[in-house]
Amino acid sequence: MSGPGAGSGTAAGKVALPGLLEAKRRGEKVAMVTAYDAPSARLADAAGIELILVGDTAAMVVLGLDSTVPVSLDEMLVLTRAVSRSARHALVVGDLPFGSYELSDEQAVASAIRMVKEGGVDLVKLEGAGRMADRIRAIAESNIAVMGHVGLTPQSATRLGGFRAQGRDARAALALLDAACAIEDAGAAAVVLEAIPATVAAAISARLTIPTIGIGAGGACDGQVLVWHDLLGLTPEPLPRFVQRYAELADEIAAALDSYVADVRSGQFPESRHTYTMPAEELERFQAALAARERG
Repeated sequence: MSGPGAGSGTAAGKVALPGLLEAKRRGEKVAMVTAYDAPSARLADAAGIELILVGDTAAMVVLGLDSTVPVSLDEMLVLTRAVSRSARHALVVGDLPFGSYELSDEQAVASAIRMVKEGGVDLVKLEGAGRMADRIRAIAESNIAVMGHVGLTPQSATRLGGFRAQGRDARAALALLDAACAIEDAGAAAVVLEAIPATVAAAISARLTIPTIGIGAGGACDGQVLVWHDLLGLTPEPLPRFVQRYAELADEIAAALDSYVADVRSGQFPESRHTYTMPAEELERFQAALAARERG
């Protein structure tokens, strides 16, 4: 069993939040990956991934939308349920989508409760700081674990000037540090740092007691996260500079589909080994019945 789950007193193999905090203290890195369905969750779990994020990136990589903004809480719940059913080792993090937490603390808590009760998640995640720190505090005080998210926050990418790195001047970098500290003070269990200079992420990680999970934020973060489709080569170019492909599954899938289509059209598929048979006596009865019908 990996370090983050050790000594947690939970069911065998299950990662626990105290284990993640202990991993940070020991300088051990943790891995988070997005997943949006049961097969992906099973594979991530088998790999020993500590955190599975059911991200609102599903809007783009699963639902075919142009941004994360349109996805609804109900749609996210369908995906989180599928992942939660299959994750036995990893902690499941459910992304609260745009519009499900911004209006008030009460709305944020209600959405988080749905994520836990209906989606089966272990933590909820939401973007931003400022008044969003109040939302985090309200959720945490409702005994629900929360993960924050600062830097490039895709739900507000338009306001930030698009999908671009944040915190690249001293003033902005200090604002990110203050935001991350406010999120920790509000009771967050961890925070995602997205698309910020590695030096800024290192300063934030050194000052927080909670784990930082980086995506485009350098190696000093306490963990890293990548989108499932990006790391497996299922997303078309261009990709953000922080993406590392670990496979080119789109090419393999395309080749497999080409072979399937060719075999169907040529009659090579299915073969006899792919079909079912009848007992000889039943086949004889069936053929006799057909002959009788044809005679009228």
